[in-house]
Amino acid sequence: MLTEATMWMRRRTTTAADWPVEMLLEAKAAHGDGRISVVLPARNEEETVGAIVTAIRRDLMERAPLVDEIVVIDSRSTDRTAEVAAAAGAEVVHQDAVLPELPRMSGKGEALWKSLAVTGGELIVFVDADLRNFSSHFVSGLLGPLLTDSSVGYVKGCYDRPLMTGGRRVDGAGGRVTELVARPLINLHWPALAGVIQPLGGEYAGRRSLLERLPFVTGYGVELGLLLDVFAEAGLDAIAQVDLGDRVHSHQSTEALAAMSGQIMLTAWSRLQRHGRMLPLEDPGTALAWFSRNGSGHDVRVNDVGVQERPPMIEVPGYAGTGRSLLPER
Repeated sequence: MLTEATMWMRRRTTTAADWPVEMLLEAKAAHGDGRISVVLPARNEEETVGAIVTAIRRDLMERAPLVDEIVVIDSRSTDRTAEVAAAAGAEVVHQDAVLPELPRMSGKGEALWKSLAVTGGELIVFVDADLRNFSSHFVSGLLGPLLTDSSVGYVKGCYDRPLMTGGRRVDGAGGRVTELVARPLINLHWPALAGVIQPLGGEYAGRRSLLERLPFVTGYGVELGLLLDVFAEAGLDAIAQVDLGDRVHSHQSTEALAAMSGQIMLTAWSRLQRHGRMLPLEDPGTALAWFSRNGSGHDVRVNDVGVQERPPMIEVPGYAGTGRSLLPER
């Protein structure tokens, strides 16, 4: 790695154990960092979302008043995600009820972007709703660098990602899109970021004052897009990472991972162009062909993996630095 990346890792990598809740409560009170919001984007996660919300509320709201609100952005779930989350104590906001006057878009990034319009925290923590081994240290660990160092604007969680298959744990086999697509792209084109251990991880936190100035890719490229845009906007030293231990979640099919990889590549392409790192001769294709064998040959399915973007939230009419005024009518 570049010396710059190595030095950044040494300076900006901590563990969740380095940030006990008592320390964070003192830091929050001393520095007046204001409200803290935890956001869970969720689509058909009724099996896991309730336990996550329950742990955050119990440990970081009732036992220790660190977190001020838990908001679940329900992304068109067809199961009981919304009901389970609400019963566990979260405020549930339906994605399409937020800024309904805008053209409708889909994807995880859409839910994350809209969360800026309906939360009140100056610090925002994002947590995936499909985690099967969640502990509240996922939230408190991410908050540590933000509450104790004003020069940090964005914190990525890092962890081991085992592959769970047939009830069997295979260490080091998870995070296939990260290792096969995102990491090579980052090392090739953004080598200063090579020390970011989980660039696509779904657990991260940031200051509203930074997040509201960034565009959000609406699909699976949202994590890579935010990381690269934070780097361009605020510089390497504004980023920190915290080791959260293990992360166990549901896994997707190879076909779904291929579509995800396509969106990651297109997001990287857009940032190479936007940040002046390349001059493209033509636009990239967005059609991804997927083949499966039949009795006489192969069937082919074509998916559109094109990515859309939302503009920086600060550019949205009616947004005034906090989204509570943009909550949908009850």
